[in-house]
Amino acid sequence: MIEVGGNGRLWLLSGVRSGYALRLTEDDELLHLHWGPRITVEDAQALAAEKIPAARGFESPLDGREEYPVEGGPRFTRPALSVRADGVRGTEWAFGGWEADPEELRLRFHDRLHHLALTLHYRMRAGSDVVERRVTLTHARTRARDGVPLELLRADSAAWSLPARDGWRLSHLHGRWGAESRLVRAALTPGEQLIGSRRGHTGHAHLPWIALDAGDAGEESGEVYGCALGWSGSWRIAVQSLPDGSVQAVGGAGHDDSGLLLLAPGDSWTTPVFAGLWTEGGFGAASRAWHAWQRRHIIPAAERHRPVLYNSWEATGFRVDERQQRELAVKAAALGVELFVVDDGWFGARTHDAAGLGDWTPNPDRFPGGLRPLADEVHRLGMEFGVWVEPEMVNPDSDLYRAHPDWAQHHEGRRRTEFRNQLVLNLARDDVRAHLWERLDSLLRGAPVDYLKWDFNRSFTDAGWPGDPYPRRLWTAHVEGVYGLLDRLRAAHPHVAVEACSGGGGRVDLAMAARTDQMWTSDNTDPVDRLAIQHGFSQLHPARIMAAWVTDSPNEQMNGRFSPLGFRFVSAMAGVLGVGGDLTRWSAAELDEARRWIERYKRIRPLVQGGDLYRLRPPGDGLTAVQYVRGDESAVLAWLPAQRYGEEPPPLRLCGLDPAARYTDLDRGGTHRGAVLTHRGLRTGLSGDLAADVFHLRRITGE
Repeated sequence: MIEVGGNGRLWLLSGVRSGYALRLTEDDELLHLHWGPRITVEDAQALAAEKIPAARGFESPLDGREEYPVEGGPRFTRPALSVRADGVRGTEWAFGGWEADPEELRLRFHDRLHHLALTLHYRMRAGSDVVERRVTLTHARTRARDGVPLELLRADSAAWSLPARDGWRLSHLHGRWGAESRLVRAALTPGEQLIGSRRGHTGHAHLPWIALDAGDAGEESGEVYGCALGWSGSWRIAVQSLPDGSVQAVGGAGHDDSGLLLLAPGDSWTTPVFAGLWTEGGFGAASRAWHAWQRRHIIPAAERHRPVLYNSWEATGFRVDERQQRELAVKAAALGVELFVVDDGWFGARTHDAAGLGDWTPNPDRFPGGLRPLADEVHRLGMEFGVWVEPEMVNPDSDLYRAHPDWAQHHEGRRRTEFRNQLVLNLARDDVRAHLWERLDSLLRGAPVDYLKWDFNRSFTDAGWPGDPYPRRLWTAHVEGVYGLLDRLRAAHPHVAVEACSGGGGRVDLAMAARTDQMWTSDNTDPVDRLAIQHGFSQLHPARIMAAWVTDSPNEQMNGRFSPLGFRFVSAMAGVLGVGGDLTRWSAAELDEARRWIERYKRIRPLVQGGDLYRLRPPGDGLTAVQYVRGDESAVLAWLPAQRYGEEPPPLRLCGLDPAARYTDLDRGGTHRGAVLTHRGLRTGLSGDLAADVFHLRRITGE
C-alpha cells in the first residue's frame, strides 16, 4: 500500500508489519523519515515536522538522512551516484514529479547540466515486508549532437538509512572456495566497512547480504534490518557508521568508482535491485520473510518441488561414456532418484580439463548416437535427464578458441592468464552470445534434456575488450549478457530447469535465484562442514534452492573424514537432496539404506522446500537442529557431530506449533503435546559421534 501526504511531497509504503516513509523538502532534498513498524500517514507527517538538528562544524545536515546521496554539494558520506561528463563531476538535481501504482512508487529527478534524468523505484509487494529498490538513469538528450556521453562512474541501487542506536552489530556471510556462506556477527565500529567482489562474479568470499541489529537481537526476538543485492557480477556494499550513531548502507554493481558504462544521448540503464527488510522477530523471522518473498516472487516455478537428483561426476570424472552412464542410471533409478545428470566430459575432446571446453557437441566416440539414446533410456527408467555445461568459458585447446581467439576477454599485447586451463568468453559481445545461443538451443533441441547444470569455474583476470570505445563496460555488460542468454533459453525451453553453479557457491545472489531453479551451495560436501555452510546460506535463501549432495566417505575432495551414510543423508536433506557418490562401489546394504532415506526425504520434501524454517540450535560440536513447519506438519532434522562426556543432548524446543494440539510421530508412532514440545522440547535420543535423525510430526485432528 502506498499513501501520500505532506501536500504531495511525503510518501508512505506499508507492508504486512512494517512501513517505509520519505519526504521531499522545499529545496528538493529527498530525506528518509522512517523504516520500521507500521505507522500512519499522520505519524509520518509528525516525523517530517520535527526540526533537523543543526549540523556541527565540518558536518552536513544531509549526511545519513538522504534517500539517495549523490556526489556534489554539502555531502560527505559515500555517494550512491557519481557521474562525469566534459570533465565535470557530480549531480545537482531537481524534482520532476512522481507516480505510483498499487505496489511501486517512482520519484523522478533531473540534473540540468548533465541532462541526466533519474528515477528512484520503490516496490513493496502485497503480503510482504521486503522493500525493493532500484534506480533508472537516462541521458535526457535524445540526439547525439545535442550532448556528450555521460560516464557513470558509480550508480548504486539504493542507500538504506538506519536510526541512531547505542551501538550497531553487523552480520554478513564470508568464506572462500569450499567454505562459503559462513556467518559472522561483530560490533560495527565508527567509520566504514566494505564487503564485495572484484572477480566479475558474486564470489566465494562474501554473499551480497548484510543484517544490522543493536546487538540485542536473537534468533526469535529483536529488531533486525537486512539488505540483499540482486547482482551476479562484481559488487560492493559499504556500511557507514556515522558520528551521530546512525548508519547508512549503500550498495550496487561494480567493485569501485572507476566506471560502469557510458550513456549516449537517449540511453538508459537500470541498476539491479537492492532489497531491504525490517522485522522485530529476530534473525529467524527475517529469514522466513526473505524465504517467503523469494518463493512467491523471485524463484521460477517455486511451487514445484525440486526432484532428487543423481550426478555422475564422482563416479566417473572425465571418463564418461554411454555404457557406464546407463549402468549408473539403472542404479540411481532403483534408489528412487528422479533426475539423472551427466557432468563434465560428455562433449568435444573433453577427456581432461585442458581441452574441449566451448565445443558443446557430444563426443562421437563416447556417445555415437549423441545424447538422445541415453536420455531416452533415463526417461524410460522414470527419471528426468540433465547435463553439465560451462558456456562462459573456453579452453585454448578447443575448436571454438582456435576459430575465435578474440572472443575471450583479453588486453591487447598482454599475456592471457589461464586458471583451470581456461579463459573467460566475453558475453558482452553480440557475436559471442549469438554463438552460445545457437549451440545451447541446438543441444536442448537435439535431445530430450530436462535440466542444465550451468557452471562458472573461473574469475575475471584479463577483463579487456580491445577495440571497444569504452571497454570498462565489459564488467557490467557480461553479466547482463548472461542474464539475456538465460532468459532467452528459458523462454524457448520452459520445461528445462537450470542449476546455478560457480565452483560451488561463487555465484549465489537474488538475480541468479530469479533465473535458475536451484543453486550449488558449495563444492564441499562433507556433511559436518555443510551444517555451517547451510546455516549461513539460510540467513537469506530458502532450502528450495539449496542443492545438497550425499557423496562418498571418506570425503576425498576436502578432508578425508569418514562419516556414516545416515549422517550424510540427513545433512543433505536440509535442502534439495542429491546423490553424488560412486554407486558402483556402494554395498547392497548401503544402497538399501540410501533408498530408505530417499523415501523419507520425499515424505518431508514439501516441508523442507516450501515450509517455514526455524533454526533451533546453531552448528557446533554439540547438538544442532533445524525445523520446517508447513500447515499441520513439521519436520525436525537433528545432528550430533560429537557427544561430550557421555551427556544426553538437550531436548529441542520446537517452534511454530499449536500448544493446544497433539502431534503424532509419523515415523516412530506415539504422540506429543504441542505445549510440551514447545516448552520442554523433543528428545532426539541421539548419542555417539556423527549421529543424526529426522522427526516427522503431524497435528492430530479430531479425537
